[in-house]
Amino acid sequence: MNMHFTLAITGASGSGFGVAVLKRLATNAEVAGVTVLLSPTGRRCLAEECGMTEKDLAALSPNIQIHSEKDLGAAISSGSHPQDGMVLIPCSAGALGRIASGTSETLVSRAADVCLKERRPLVLCLRETPLNRIHLENMLRVHDAGAIVMPLMPGFYYGPKSIEDLFDAFATRVLDQLGLRETDPRRWKA
Repeated sequence: MNMHFTLAITGASGSGFGVAVLKRLATNAEVAGVTVLLSPTGRRCLAEECGMTEKDLAALSPNIQIHSEKDLGAAISSGSHPQDGMVLIPCSAGALGRIASGTSETLVSRAADVCLKERRPLVLCLRETPLNRIHLENMLRVHDAGAIVMPLMPGFYYGPKSIEDLFDAFATRVLDQLGLRETDPRRWKA
């Protein structure tokens, strides 16, 4: 296929999950392109937690494009641009709030808004704890608007051997939500 997705890493801990999803999207035979967005604090978390920069992400695959979150004129800010979905991983409570309120002050929030209005998959992998009432109401609000709220809660039933194993198994679940079913031996077996 010729699918295109957007992946945003926002300012919450857990950027390793975002890198794992990006690697899987970039190597999936059905995916022709991935647009990557980093918020300023997402960029900082990526450097501190993974020792990576935007250039490192771009080097993962030639089908990765990185856009500034300030570029509101980018193609993904329009509903007429063909894209198949978006994932924010990790999704900060601030990004969640901006999406829930419909503000489009950055390319991250505008691209998410486009997914909602065009009824495309929008997966929000919230990384916040504890949650206050505003967070809970915002999760319900984006859910009711069509987003998939998927907090960063990895499974342990398969006996992960490393943190990278946790990242990658969670990436399988995210790709499922985007309609990209892959074989994974870590899936639950009855």
